[in-house]
Amino acid sequence: MGFFGRLAQLIKSNLNDLISRSEDPEKMLVQVILEMNTQLVEAKKQVAVAIADEKRLQKQYQNEASIAAEWEKKAMLAVRAGDDALAKEALLRKKEHDSLAATFKDQWEKQLAAVNALKTALRALNNKIEEAKRKKNVLLARKRRAEAMKQIQNTMSGLNDQSAFETFDRMAQKIDQIEAEAEAGAELSEEYSGDVLKHKFSQLEATSGADADLEELKRKMGVVPAKPAVATRVEAVAEEAEPTAEEMAELDAALDALKQREAKG
Repeated sequence: MGFFGRLAQLIKSNLNDLISRSEDPEKMLVQVILEMNTQLVEAKKQVAVAIADEKRLQKQYQNEASIAAEWEKKAMLAVRAGDDALAKEALLRKKEHDSLAATFKDQWEKQLAAVNALKTALRALNNKIEEAKRKKNVLLARKRRAEAMKQIQNTMSGLNDQSAFETFDRMAQKIDQIEAEAEAGAELSEEYSGDVLKHKFSQLEATSGADADLEELKRKMGVVPAKPAVATRVEAVAEEAEPTAEEMAELDAALDALKQREAKG
């Protein structure tokens, strides 16, 4: 089988079957493409040799035709000189070269036709190899996608075991318990080891705020009468009025007295 036959058989082989019989489909496909490229290089060399033969036959044909034309000119020269015998010898020589030229022409034309056919076949084979390369990329993409899906399925199958999720739930409950205990400890620490007076005032403020909220709610419900509008207006006016100098002095005196009591207490 010639190199074109071997290359064609290689390209037409079932790549899917090769993959199914190969332990490593990716390596197998790469090896197939490498072999194809090697065969293609060899095919190009063979075509180059055929082209060289075609060019050589063409030159031989042209050379013999040129020599025949030269002997024809010499025969004409002999006729003009009146030497028919010499003219006949020149024509015999011309006939020999015409015969050789015809032989070379026939071989050249056949070789030219063969070279054209080889070039066409070479282009077709090159296209087949390019197609095989594209198919290789598609097959490798399919292989990797299948492997990824298989890995995901294996992972999901492993996660179907409820023990993993139950472990997460137990850890979450344990952390919740630790947080609750920490908050309780902080609350007790502040209750018994913090500033007692500050804590009492905080409780008092919370109680006062609750009393004020309750009184406001009762007013909205009509359980207790609303504040008189006049008193509200007087309070507003009192808030808006600026204190006089005498009032400021009285306030300063009251503040000093309060500070003195606190210092004694």
